[in-house]
Amino acid sequence: MKRYSYKYNVLIGVLLIICFLAGCADSKSKGKDEFFIRVGDSVVTVFEFNRAFEIAKAAYPHSAMQNPADIRDARLRLFYQMTEEMIILERAKELGIKVSDSEVEKAVSDIKGDYPDDVFEQTLLENAVPYHSWKEGLKNRLLLEKVVAKELGGQIEITPEDISKYYEEHYKDDSLTSDLKEVSKDINAIIMKHLRRKKMEEAYKSWIKKLQKKYTIEINKAQLEKITGS
Repeated sequence: MKRYSYKYNVLIGVLLIICFLAGCADSKSKGKDEFFIRVGDSVVTVFEFNRAFEIAKAAYPHSAMQNPADIRDARLRLFYQMTEEMIILERAKELGIKVSDSEVEKAVSDIKGDYPDDVFEQTLLENAVPYHSWKEGLKNRLLLEKVVAKELGGQIEITPEDISKYYEEHYKDDSLTSDLKEVSKDINAIIMKHLRRKKMEEAYKSWIKKLQKKYTIEINKAQLEKITGS
């Protein structure tokens, strides 16, 4: 499985999105289930959150899921992740951003390409997620990425000074990550990649805080305390 760790994490991430955007609960249970998070017209129920967490646990070491404190932290991390993703989807509606069928098909092909057929299908089977639901979840993931790219991509500027500073801090003292060492002949491109990721993360924090104030977010506090044990 290690050969496919990156794609496996992508697959797990898509499965998580499915659980509250494509729906893991049947219509009857969902109708009776208590809401947990509500952003605009989108709702995550308690059942859907717990279902998503069962899938999320697959991305953690088994030992970590034996520690109550680690479990609580993992639940809180998922709670914040879900809330942010719901906010971004509200932003997508406002901006009229959509994902085409051709974009979805290309992403499906890219993800499945690095898997032996039995590994890909077995992962879906183990999590009791139909292929069509997985595909719908992938579409939502692509939509999230598209919104972030549109909103933040144009704000990221990397200057020659940024590159020089990064080079001085990470290259001259031989503290480069392994990928930088391996491709030192194309060091500027790799430094650009690292700087872009860092600046995108910094811009994201400020951006998501603004959106949190923009949209109405309702949290079932009693259920939050119960789910996280806080």
